[in-house]
Amino acid sequence: MTTEWRVFANPDALIDALAGALQAEATAAIAARGVFHLVLAGGSTPRALYQVLAERDAGDARWHIWYGDERCLPTDHAERNSVVVESVWLAASRIPAGNRRPIPAERGAAEAAEVYAGWLAGVPDFDVALLGMGEDGHTASLFPGRDWGTEADSPDVLAVAGAPKPPPERVSLSAARLNRSAKVWFVITGTSKRDALRQWQGGEALPVAAVHGREETAAWLDAVAWPADDHRWQG
Repeated sequence: MTTEWRVFANPDALIDALAGALQAEATAAIAARGVFHLVLAGGSTPRALYQVLAERDAGDARWHIWYGDERCLPTDHAERNSVVVESVWLAASRIPAGNRRPIPAERGAAEAAEVYAGWLAGVPDFDVALLGMGEDGHTASLFPGRDWGTEADSPDVLAVAGAPKPPPERVSLSAARLNRSAKVWFVITGTSKRDALRQWQGGEALPVAAVHGREETAAWLDAVAWPADDHRWQG
């Protein structure tokens, strides 16, 4: 599937538009099926999004929250994705605790992957998966040179060992599970992502290129992330 490149002048403009689009997707999903299943990403730019969603009082009992990946750290560790999201948005939201499902990565990668896969069994495909991208083209905790779980019979959740960035032990949704999402939205900002974006656009085999939505794949970018020698967008 072709990726749609959505480029904004700055991160604030990106976040404002993304928050509005996400709320619109929730409204549409709830109107159609009564629920909205959303996968969340970690990182500084998604954190800014979650702060805006908190300000807008986004979410209610019809929202169901999942995570794309998690670091195997204690439950209250500040570097866990779930700790960040809870602190800036979910804890004070109208989304019930039972609808917010952090990956139990404190149990270790293998056990946590098995448990999370059990929780996902029978859960409908995600409406929107929010993901980031690293400087090496990784997304979630799917790293270059590793198993991304792209085959149709791959497990929904992968135990990751020996990750190239700390901590080495992680848990990640597989590409196969993410690829069943209706929409996959990558949120990417900063000049450090330019080389990976250029490689992605050039067709290189990166983890980020292996993940796509059934209906839509979009990369939400700020202008400085867009490769400077690509003039398809002029800021």
